[in-house]
Amino acid sequence: MWLLVQGVLLVSCLHAAAFPRGCYPSEEEGLKTFRCSNARLTEVPKDIPNDTNKLYLDSNRIPFLPRDAFRDLPLLLELDLSHNAIAAIESGAFRGLADHLSSLDLSSNRLVSLSKDVLSNVKAKVNLSNNPWLCDCRLQELIRAVDLAAGSSAGIVCDSALQEEHVGKAFLQVIADTDFCNVYKKTTDIAMLVTMFGWFAMVISYLVYYVRQNQEDARRHLEYLKSLPSKQRHSEESSTISTVV
Repeated sequence: MWLLVQGVLLVSCLHAAAFPRGCYPSEEEGLKTFRCSNARLTEVPKDIPNDTNKLYLDSNRIPFLPRDAFRDLPLLLELDLSHNAIAAIESGAFRGLADHLSSLDLSSNRLVSLSKDVLSNVKAKVNLSNNPWLCDCRLQELIRAVDLAAGSSAGIVCDSALQEEHVGKAFLQVIADTDFCNVYKKTTDIAMLVTMFGWFAMVISYLVYYVRQNQEDARRHLEYLKSLPSKQRHSEESSTISTVV
C-alpha cells in the first residue's frame, strides 16, 4: 500500500515538474483549465495540455506572440492574455483556434497598432481595451474585422492620433465623426495629384527651355550669316534653305 502511494506521488510530482513554475491544471465548471497567472512568463509555455479548454496567461511579461503559438490546443475555448507586455502579434498566432475559441482577452497590453489579418479569422469575443492605440485607418479596419467583447469598446482609447484633438477619446466615439480610411485615401489622392502636377510642370519647363534654346541658336546663326561677305552669305543661306526644305 505504501509503495502504491509513493508511486502515485512520484507520478504526480513528475507530471507537475513538466509545467512551468507557477502553472497548474485544474477543472472549473466541468472545463479543463490551465492557469499561469503571475508566473513571470516571458513567452507562451510549450507544455500546455492539449485538452485544455480555458487558458490563463494573464499578468505575465510576454512581449510577443509568434505564429502558431497555440496550434496544439484544438479544444481551447477561452484565452486570457491580459496584463502582459504584448506589443506585437505575428500573423497566424491564433491559427487553429478560429472555429471554437469563444473569448480572447488582449486588454492591458502594449499594442499600438495591429493588422486586421491577425484577427480576421477569429470568431471569439475580443477585448482590446487599455492598450496605447494609435488611432488611424489600421485600427479602424481592425475594429471592423472583430467582434468586440461586451463593455470593452469604451476602453479602446486613442493614446496617439494624427489629429491632437482625438487623443484621449474613445475610438468608437471618434470614428462616429471621422473616417480615418477615407481621410487617408484623400491624402493619398492629393499626394498623387501634386506629384503628377510636378512632373507635368517639369515637362513643360523643359519644352519651353528647348524651344527658347533653339530660337537663340537660330538667331545667332542668322547674325553669323549677316556678318559674312555677300557672296558667301548667299551661298550659306541657300545651303541653309536647302537643308530646311
